[in-house]
Amino acid sequence: MKHLKYLSYVLRHKWFVFVECCKLGVPLRGILHDLSKLSPKEWLPYVNHFYGDKPSPRGKDGSYNPLHVGDDFDYAWLSHQHHNKHHWQYWILRGDSGETKALPMPIRYAKEMLADWRGAGRAITGKDNTLEWYQKNKHKMVLHNLTRYWIESELGVGMVSDIWEDDWGKYNG
Repeated sequence: MKHLKYLSYVLRHKWFVFVECCKLGVPLRGILHDLSKLSPKEWLPYVNHFYGDKPSPRGKDGSYNPLHVGDDFDYAWLSHQHHNKHHWQYWILRGDSGETKALPMPIRYAKEMLADWRGAGRAITGKDNTLEWYQKNKHKMVLHNLTRYWIESELGVGMVSDIWEDDWGKYNG
């Protein structure tokens, strides 16, 4: 039963992401979205994490805390982030001394990320609560300024600055 519940969620989520990707002009990203979740490496840990006998705890805001989750899900989530360029974590460089640097996301993946957020909200709550979710969680995200400017302009909470016009093309040309 837990596998059917998870499959139902994944299909619902993928549908809503596809719809949003179409609106943003990247339908292929919607078709390819989250295919790695269907692999055994991710499927089983995700099923047990979300629908197992003892679902893993989430933060009050629904956030993931690796200190409160088992290793199986941690490895599945790490694999998911590393195989799916629509996750902002994919674009973070960690230096040997611990410093971090965010790279700008190519626009097709930024669009898929926004579609993912919108699709998750609709699949879970039945409505698009992306703006509210983003405002609660943006301080936790390490995003390049170009990516953040684009996201916030799409959500109606920021202004696109000159940096957008001058620099976006060299990352997305």
